[in-house]
Amino acid sequence: CTMDRGKKITDARKKVDKSTLYSLKEAITKIKELKFAKFDETVEASMKLVHKSYQNVRGSVTLPGGTGKQVKVLVICKGDKQKEAREAGADHVGAEDVIEKIKEGWIDFQAVVATPDMMKEVGKLGPVLGKKGLMPKPKAGTVTEDVKGIVKELKGGRVEYKADKTGVVNLGVGKISFETAALVDNIKAFYNQIVKDKPSDAKGNYIRSLHISSTMGPGVKINHKGIEK
Repeated sequence: CTMDRGKKITDARKKVDKSTLYSLKEAITKIKELKFAKFDETVEASMKLVHKSYQNVRGSVTLPGGTGKQVKVLVICKGDKQKEAREAGADHVGAEDVIEKIKEGWIDFQAVVATPDMMKEVGKLGPVLGKKGLMPKPKAGTVTEDVKGIVKELKGGRVEYKADKTGVVNLGVGKISFETAALVDNIKAFYNQIVKDKPSDAKGNYIRSLHISSTMGPGVKINHKGIEK
């Protein structure tokens, strides 16, 4: 019941010292210890950034430990590229046929890749794919001739991130059932990518804070200085 759940989260919160900055490993151990939900929760990392224009803070990162989620990938291409896409593990492959299906409302995929020669047609799907953030983009590496490389990345743990209006970047970095080492690797990869993608006009301490939590659990603050080592 909700009251019972409320009590559990209150008890869990009491066990986190708000004034302590935990090391990455300690923080993961803590959220695993405090787990009370009956399902395999997602581990969320929240990074607060200091920058005057948050809409410029976006990019993608490949989580080495995977995401724990199955991502269905659609590749829109022709000829030999279709074989290449299938061999790389794409879930759906096609050309004009899948474009028609999407126009009719089919949307059974979480990522879309297209070869440059198909973009004229794929562009017409803007109203559908754009709204869902699924439009292939050269900058994101999803408009490419290297179909094999991008499909492997998307299936393996590549995720996109962007800052919200308040400058917080939230990202699911795995499942609570993951080994601690895999979660450490994923959070490090996320942190390092944000540091690497730092806008050129961002000054000084760009990253203000980093918290992790499980879906139902309390947030634990991490001492993020020195994470990249």
